Amino acid sequence: MFVKINGEMRYLWRAIDHEGEVLESYVSTTRDKAEALKFIKKALKRHGRPKAIVTDRLRSYRAALKELGAEDLQHSGRRLNNRAENSHLPFRRRERAMARFRRMKTLQKFSSVHAQVHNHFSQERHLVSRKIYKERRSAALAEWRVVMG
Repeated sequence: MFVKINGEMRYLWRAIDHEGEVLESYVSTTRDKAEALKFIKKALKRHGRPKAIVTDRLRSYRAALKELGAEDLQHSGRRLNNRAENSHLPFRRRERAMARFRRMKTLQKFSSVHAQVHNHFSQERHLVSRKIYKERRSAALAEWRVVMG
């Protein structure tokens, strides 16, 4: 994901699971093999080895996965990456409301906190009845109040 900070492009690497929850965020100034390797190692260390890794067609992903010996896990196709692309939307809405970022550190901090909060409150409304949705939503809010209070 591309993010502008003071007029300069920065790259926000994000790992998304199969349900659309953000697992990991990482901000960098370049989009090369070294940064891809750093991000993938960080994600694998925290979340373990996945069954499959879906990426866009950026060549640095393949190079980094090849170095890790996991190139057989990579899948990149025309619409395979849609879940990750759609997960950018809530982030972009919040970014617009904040009137952009001014420092990389702020972006890194915001992206990790935003992901946790969004994952906590994001309910799959279209999959459950109204009653269950309201119960889950109130449980999430109660848990949030315990954490924050």
